[in-house]
Amino acid sequence: MTTYDDHEDPRHEAILYGLDSLDDRALVGVLLGKASGGRPSEAVAGELLDKAGGVVGMARCGPHVFAAHPGVGIARALRLAAAIEVGRRLARRAPVSTESFDDPAQVAELLGPRIGSLIHEEMWVLSLDGANRLRGLRRVAQGGLHSMSVVPGDVLRAALWDGAVAFILAHNHPSGRLEASPEDVETTVRLAACGQQLGIPMLDHVIVTAGGNYLSMAELGVLGPRLEPRRRRRKASTG
Repeated sequence: MTTYDDHEDPRHEAILYGLDSLDDRALVGVLLGKASGGRPSEAVAGELLDKAGGVVGMARCGPHVFAAHPGVGIARALRLAAAIEVGRRLARRAPVSTESFDDPAQVAELLGPRIGSLIHEEMWVLSLDGANRLRGLRRVAQGGLHSMSVVPGDVLRAALWDGAVAFILAHNHPSGRLEASPEDVETTVRLAACGQQLGIPMLDHVIVTAGGNYLSMAELGVLGPRLEPRRRRRKASTG
């Protein structure tokens, strides 16, 4: 029978009470297993979380960043990075909601876990039917830390492919700043005009960041108040 040292290994609590009972430090400690040098895994996990700024910050780190921390090493670093990537893929591939998208907060809830913590920009198109239900969700552009090139044809082609009656744009700000740049506004106006010409109106352009925060171009008046907000912008998670 396998036994665990309660003071050094959080796996004991996970087995007794389930993984969802663990806090962030203990959960990362489970992934680390026995840290090298005889150090408690939870102590090393706590240092990693503090250094990265919580689990959201860890999602932005690669294995080499983890490996450089004392007590981790490349094998444990790869284990951490792989777990983060599995979580990211699960968020991207999970079945999407069939409810009507009548609120920009719903867009943030859908795409925040998928792109909010990325270190590069991505733009996605939500293709909607006549009741604002989701017909398709596609990534149409990818860029760097501060910018990306968006081709109107790629956006509208995705909407047409899904037979959209209307569409919503969404992209992330890796910097975490919830401010619409002049380029964001110009892109919104340009793509909205293109969609109008094809008879596929753009309902909103939502900027998302880590922690579930969002900014709606419709709420700013760039497109007019097309989506009536039921919930306000949420505060950023501490960790």
